[in-house]
Amino acid sequence: MAMTLRLTEEENLRLAELAQAEGRSKQEVVRLAIADRYQRMQQEEKLGEVLGRVLPKYRGLLDRLGSS
Repeated sequence: MAMTLRLTEEENLRLAELAQAEGRSKQEVVRLAIADRYQRMQQEEKLGEVLGRVLPKYRGLLDRLGSS
């Protein structure tokens, strides 16, 4: 699906520099950036789920460690 991406002149220059440095098209750099950000978001969500399960289990210990 096609879309228009509106960038400032500075953003466009940065994108062009990235593309040239990586030997990729600007389109590919943007697609990879989206994929990377999505992956990080997924990892953050998984970490949040794990911490939500683990922290309550060790809350007493963490409170004691924080007090010392």
